[in-house]
Amino acid sequence: MSEDWSPDSWRRRPALQQPTYGDPEALARAVAELAELPPLVTSWEVEALKTQLAEAAAGRAFLLQGGDCAESLADCNSSAIAAKLKILLQMSLVLVWGLRTRVVRVGRFGGQYAKPRSVDLEEHDGARLPAYRGDLINRSPFTAADRTPDPQLLLRGYERAGLTINFIRALVDGGFADLHHPEYWDLGFVEHSPLAADYRRMVEGIGEALRFVETLAGRTVAGMNRVDFYTSHEGLHLLYEQAHTRRVPHREGWYNLGTHFPWIGMRTADPDGAHVEYFRGVANPVGLKVGPATTPDQLALLLDRLDPGREPGRLALIHRFGVDRIEAGLPPLLDLVRAGGHPVLWVCDPMHGNTVLTAAGFKTRRFDHILEELERAFDLHAAHGTHLGGVHFELTGENVTECVGGARGLADDGLGRAYRSQVDPRLNYEQALEMAMAIARRAGADRRG
Repeated sequence: MSEDWSPDSWRRRPALQQPTYGDPEALARAVAELAELPPLVTSWEVEALKTQLAEAAAGRAFLLQGGDCAESLADCNSSAIAAKLKILLQMSLVLVWGLRTRVVRVGRFGGQYAKPRSVDLEEHDGARLPAYRGDLINRSPFTAADRTPDPQLLLRGYERAGLTINFIRALVDGGFADLHHPEYWDLGFVEHSPLAADYRRMVEGIGEALRFVETLAGRTVAGMNRVDFYTSHEGLHLLYEQAHTRRVPHREGWYNLGTHFPWIGMRTADPDGAHVEYFRGVANPVGLKVGPATTPDQLALLLDRLDPGREPGRLALIHRFGVDRIEAGLPPLLDLVRAGGHPVLWVCDPMHGNTVLTAAGFKTRRFDHILEELERAFDLHAAHGTHLGGVHFELTGENVTECVGGARGLADDGLGRAYRSQVDPRLNYEQALEMAMAIARRAGADRRG
């Protein structure tokens, strides 16, 4: 961190995607109150994650990052939280089996309440109102009262994030994630899916291996009854992020203690912008979305600002091109990073570049496009001497109908049955687990050569 950085130095730079509040004094009071509240995560958790991300960048672990496109304050309930945890546990179990390596689990939860928008205003039936920017800022219903940015939502978002994180910690510490009992995580996938037999074979194989090791050791293997879980969200609302930025005893620098792993979206990745200025100064590992609009020159500047010390585990580059653009867009960035010696973690987000609109007006993503981009990412990294160390999905543990395709063959005309997303389409629990199984099969095929 340079001497000219402070938690509010971003204010001297152009700040995109920030809401306009009608009452600056009410906003200042809410931010001041937020800054006095206890942190949501700890610096030692942040440092532990950074170490694990460095392992993933070196090929000794694999990052699974997933969750809602935008969390809803109303969905902060035990069943919804447990469902998200279950699908990530199921996916990680499959990835451990297929990749034969440790999986780092990071949820898009506990703070993913703000979303960037393409336009500031929306128009319906002649009325123009502010765009819905997520429950941290305003509300979805198209009324003037709901769409007016409300500073109190910053505090409501903090409270819901805390409740979510604490419930997940309680579940994990209580044995919910025990590898001896994967049946705790069952979401109904196994009963109905065409891939049920494959999943059962993986679970049984892991169980047999675990029992074999414990028989040889004559005792239960330590650590198999719990796993580490970390939180992440897009660091979009800079006043909210600033309020979570703290110094801690016995460590140098500043930490964003509102999440373990914030990321910078493509809309706010200007090297001279406010978001890059803020995140260059915090000690957390930081994700950076890159895509078709990212040039090698721009990425070189971003690397210099966000990771000047080339610190392992500090920076993850999350590429999101779309299946039709990845082969042209990704290789120049791979070559640039490799030549510069930055030990970044490369992560594939095959969701955001593959969004389409159906004839009926549903925003969706096609399963085969998502999988194909992921397959091409593995191939391109191998061809360029780099390593794909993780995946980033928008998904849910619920039986929604938002992405088409998958083993059950959801078609466009079936999207309306359970389309619940307020923003972007998500893989449902069955499609998400199917995606993990596809990665596992790919890894097995690569090992067989």
